[in-house]
Amino acid sequence: MENPAVTAPAVERLRSNNTSETAPINATSSDGHQDPAGLDPILSRSDASTLGYNKGWRRIVRNFSPSWFSVTMGTGIVSLIFITIPFKAAWLHYLGIVFFALNAALFSVAIIVSGMRYTIWPEIWTVMIHDATNSLFLGTVPMGFATLIEMWILVCVPAWGRWAVWVAFGAWVLDCAVAVAVTVSLAILLMSASYQRSLDSITAAQLLPIAATIVAAGTGAELASIMSTEHALGVIITCYVLWGMATPLALSVLVMYYQRLALHKMPPREIIVSAFLPLGPLGFGGYTILYLGKMAREIFPRTANLDPIAGQVAYVLGFFVALIMWGFGLLWFSIALASLYMTARDQGVPFNMGWWGFTFPLGVYACSTILIGEELPSVFFKVLGTIFGTAVILLWIVIAAGTAKGAYTGALFHAPCLANIKKNENGKPVDPGQAEKLERTPT
Repeated sequence: MENPAVTAPAVERLRSNNTSETAPINATSSDGHQDPAGLDPILSRSDASTLGYNKGWRRIVRNFSPSWFSVTMGTGIVSLIFITIPFKAAWLHYLGIVFFALNAALFSVAIIVSGMRYTIWPEIWTVMIHDATNSLFLGTVPMGFATLIEMWILVCVPAWGRWAVWVAFGAWVLDCAVAVAVTVSLAILLMSASYQRSLDSITAAQLLPIAATIVAAGTGAELASIMSTEHALGVIITCYVLWGMATPLALSVLVMYYQRLALHKMPPREIIVSAFLPLGPLGFGGYTILYLGKMAREIFPRTANLDPIAGQVAYVLGFFVALIMWGFGLLWFSIALASLYMTARDQGVPFNMGWWGFTFPLGVYACSTILIGEELPSVFFKVLGTIFGTAVILLWIVIAAGTAKGAYTGALFHAPCLANIKKNENGKPVDPGQAEKLERTPT
């Protein structure tokens, strides 16, 4: 069995093995369709329907990979920063609502387009799941949804009352189910034979499916603050379990990632922005355990389930764990800045969807910094958190402009995993499982 970490990429194998069936990359097809950037994975001269995949809305839908949900994560964390900045102002609150509405629209469009993608071409789902890199971005779906739930809790519940609480609770349960499914399934799939990888291929993107469960736990901690005592207790206990499922695993991945950096140096310039991803689980992991302790201190004394002192213990331990994780995050922030500077100086950093990796990790790190500043209290942490948050907002403006330009030109609608779709003897696409059956069938 081939090891995808040491064999040639799928696109290169297609170029060498299917030169008689596939139009050359960067060439003009028989119908005049050009692919100057080499973005279309398959351009068959003999299959008119395949050529149709690479035109108009079909090309957009077919190449709409899960990485597009990182746009909703970045937009969602900006809306949260506007609301949580400690130096309050009415205009900041209204800007948060504007970004909340924008994020809701973006998430709805992303869900609809993704549904169309896997309905029209169901074989893409299997190919995407079997891709060791593209499948990691499934974690961006529940994380983007979690930012909507948090804004609902902060904005809609105070305005609309108790019924909005139960909407938030139902949405959170759904988000938890999806996040845990992504974390557990991808953790198991990465150990399977089809996901064989060498150490030099490990990137911080491995943290994405794990961070989904941490974010769900943090969202639940905020949900507990608006629920009745008996329901809040169950939510808090669940969130501690979710935090325990994901945070130690994220720290384990960070160990592997540091070993990869020590032995094989920095990742390629196309994915160097992923060096900021460790700030995600560290920042929101610290935020979650501190907020859970804050809620435990309020909820536990009202119940007969635990000793009243348990809430105080949870709060104190949560604060110091959050502070330790914040310090660990500061180290990774320094490593990320140094990596980005050296790469940009020597090679430049091309714009791609990975640039959204600047926003959410740094955004949740800013939220953790602000919460620590509020609990101490400390003007230093409040000001530092505001500086981080302002940097995220400015980064969002730059990255959103680049994304809009790339989406308009079509350059960002590119899903490399589509090159792994095989064809049967009639030239029709089949998923990898069907392809293996065809290969084993005697002729």
